Amino acid sequence: MGLIHIEMFATLDLVGQAPGGPEEDPEGGFPFGGWQAPLFDDVAGAQVLAAYEGTDALLLGRRTYDIFAAYWPHQEGGDDDDIATLFNRVPKYVASRGRPDLSWAGSQQLGPDLPAAVREVRDRHEHVKVVGSLDLVQTLLREKLFDRLDLWVHPVVLGVGKKVFDGGAVPTNITLLEPPTAGPKGTVYLRYGLAEGVPGTGDMAAPDRGVGITT
Repeated sequence: MGLIHIEMFATLDLVGQAPGGPEEDPEGGFPFGGWQAPLFDDVAGAQVLAAYEGTDALLLGRRTYDIFAAYWPHQEGGDDDDIATLFNRVPKYVASRGRPDLSWAGSQQLGPDLPAAVREVRDRHEHVKVVGSLDLVQTLLREKLFDRLDLWVHPVVLGVGKKVFDGGAVPTNITLLEPPTAGPKGTVYLRYGLAEGVPGTGDMAAPDRGVGITT
């Protein structure tokens, strides 16, 4: 069985909507499309590139797929050649209730039973990456169908927009896989892994505080 890795850019208040540009996801009149651009730096760029090492499949929501399909096939040989070459080469699996245009080479639509389809993808590949795709991520969180969550938290608060944990989260234990790192513009990179059990409770005044983990 392979691993499913979620890659997510978020604000300090965990908004993950439309980090890349104004037209990325204007749903509901979201006014801050492209909020990530002023905060992106070479450190984050290197972290993102390293995070994709070993990727052998992409798992994408419909909106993210459409954006990627219109962009990445034309980027080989440019500044983002490494990622473009990878994305164009690996299989792309698309979660959609509609009939997406799957003209990007190596693309196929997942079946209507999304959790079952995702499990099949995980069985077929070693390192599956989920990029953006907030609606899809809610299903993965709800079903605990992920193994790692890479979260880049940016020093900005928006107060509006779709959030990373936006209706899909269920009680879940996660573990920090490596020490957090920060870039020069204040973006903090956090790498978490799915852990067993659900959050426990305890009394901070009790001598055994910190052991209240339910497995």
